[in-house]
Amino acid sequence: MPSVERVSLTYAFDAYCAWCYGFGPALRAFAEDNAHRVRLGVVSAGLYTGTRALPVAAYPHLPADRRRIERLTGVVFGAGYARALARGTAVLDSVAAAAGLAALRESPGISGLDAAEAVQRAWFVDGRSLSDATVYRDVADELGGDADAVTTAYASPACRAKAHADFHELRRLGVTSYPTLLLHTAHGADQMGGAASTAASLTAALDQRLTTAFPAPPHDPPPQGEPS
Repeated sequence: MPSVERVSLTYAFDAYCAWCYGFGPALRAFAEDNAHRVRLGVVSAGLYTGTRALPVAAYPHLPADRRRIERLTGVVFGAGYARALARGTAVLDSVAAAAGLAALRESPGISGLDAAEAVQRAWFVDGRSLSDATVYRDVADELGGDADAVTTAYASPACRAKAHADFHELRRLGVTSYPTLLLHTAHGADQMGGAASTAASLTAALDQRLTTAFPAPPHDPPPQGEPS
């Protein structure tokens, strides 16, 4: 029956997006609470590409963003990230990060959400550049994937093409800010929640949208007894 089928959601995220990092714990709890009824795909957004792929020093607002995100979501940014901001030399290249995520997604046994979380920890906790192939080797090891296959895939033109395909897909869906969570129904893609959402508010939004998209079928009235 439609009411018990698993529905598809797309998580529009960028590995270098601090607000996505802040949203991560709520999304994780939501995905686990609703695993019986949702399929979640993670698609890279391309936040820092082209002329925006610049060293951290070109984005002086990032330290203030970190403090605000910690206050609103409760996530903790690591000492490695603080050092990377202070040095200011790491280049924010979302194509490289999206290619790394694509390589991890292709590895059997690694979910897109697990990969996205691990890659964001590498940057927002440890301060490691997401242009470094060893990040994806280490994540594959951590998540039980084939580290050699992942690093080979990361270096291939095919993964760069998959990164750009992700960017194109989100443009097609009309996504312009991150993080964005989309529910797919027969009527199109419907945005749910925002960066400061909780798992409970996301579940409530899902309940409401599923009721609208898949209304319960009418029931015949119960049979009436004979009058006495």
